[in-house]
Amino acid sequence: MGNEYIETVIIGAGQQGCGVAGALQDIGHDAIVFEKGEVGQRWAHERWDSLLVGSGNRSIRLPGWDYDGDDPFALPSGPQVACHLRRYVQDRDLTVREHTPVQAVESRFGASDEDTRFSTRLHDGETVESRNLVAAVGGYAQPRKPILSCDIDSAIHQTHSADYRNPGSLPDGAVLVVGTGISGQQIADELIDAGRRIFLSVGRHRAWPRHYRGRTIHEWMHVFSLYDDFVNAGADDSSRLPGLPVCGNRLGTAELNLGTLAEKGVVLVGSARGARATVLTLEDNVVDIAEASALSLREVINKIDAGLRDRGFVAPEAATTPVVNLDAITGFDTRLDLAHHDISTIVWCTGFRPDYQILPTYALDENGVPLQQGGILGALPGLYYAGLPDGNSLARTGLAAVADNSRYIASQIHIDHVMRTMPSASVIATV
Repeated sequence: MGNEYIETVIIGAGQQGCGVAGALQDIGHDAIVFEKGEVGQRWAHERWDSLLVGSGNRSIRLPGWDYDGDDPFALPSGPQVACHLRRYVQDRDLTVREHTPVQAVESRFGASDEDTRFSTRLHDGETVESRNLVAAVGGYAQPRKPILSCDIDSAIHQTHSADYRNPGSLPDGAVLVVGTGISGQQIADELIDAGRRIFLSVGRHRAWPRHYRGRTIHEWMHVFSLYDDFVNAGADDSSRLPGLPVCGNRLGTAELNLGTLAEKGVVLVGSARGARATVLTLEDNVVDIAEASALSLREVINKIDAGLRDRGFVAPEAATTPVVNLDAITGFDTRLDLAHHDISTIVWCTGFRPDYQILPTYALDENGVPLQQGGILGALPGLYYAGLPDGNSLARTGLAAVADNSRYIASQIHIDHVMRTMPSASVIATV
């Protein structure tokens, strides 16, 4: 089978990959996108049924296209986001090959002056050569479970948030949800509302208000430039993404934090540290974690109040100030006997790891994490990433960042092209 050549290969047809293809098309450069599933695969098929995107329709921005419906503030579902992506691909006539997994990428290391820097081998044995490669697989490729999950009795049904769909998809009995990021708290909230008995194993996270003084938190983020506070967070494990603050239930209609969950009857237990058959060993940290989340909520409310005072802006006084109700939260034993509490299922909401093993090993560190600058520039000439965090900032991973990310990557590819093929032309004038 002969080799195909194209200037840029893009791996992944989510919002980031489709965005780069669109930005390249806008400035006259060819690209092909390979997707192992469908366009918008994760949005369409790898989210739970009731999930809505908290940043709203207006955050869906792609090069040359912004949300054009009549309800910019509505919260779209995952399948609705996927539909926007598919329409974008169709309307722009982008070259996307669905159901085409990439097996491996080989690089001519240091071949900066050659037309061919990368060879992308597909699942059917075909090889596509390119000068540039954009890895747009993001950081949510591989569900992450703690090692202790292997020590739990096989009679306990275990699933990850990536595979959870709805309460009816779980066996009868009580449920232990592990993790208190957005996924963990929203899934626990949905399950308790469905009448299930829920235990929630806590972990470090931030809580923000959904609504305060007449406006949503996303409006306040815009008014007082709180976006950097929202997307920046330290991670305790560099191989996985840090989490965004929890700031509303899955429907965007109510506050959500450990206090609201405890008030509903969710039993808060400590962080899981070990397991033997049906007994989990827990850290005695429920109250400490709740207090830390309450502090994070109070800090952002104080910033909003201070901004209103300092800028002289008018906003209604809050009838009630959102808080984490610490009075509803109590400690728990350092052991949780799953059988004793009739817990039949564990839902691991413990995040994801990136999976870049298809790339050359010298593009990755010892943990398989991409070597990169600013979340975009790879360690090899012509290698780019779309959808990676920049340090501890998640700004580049969000829907709202797609257009800017894509145009930047496209501009770098264009500059490379001009300097290689038109050495006397001005890159400033042509970008």
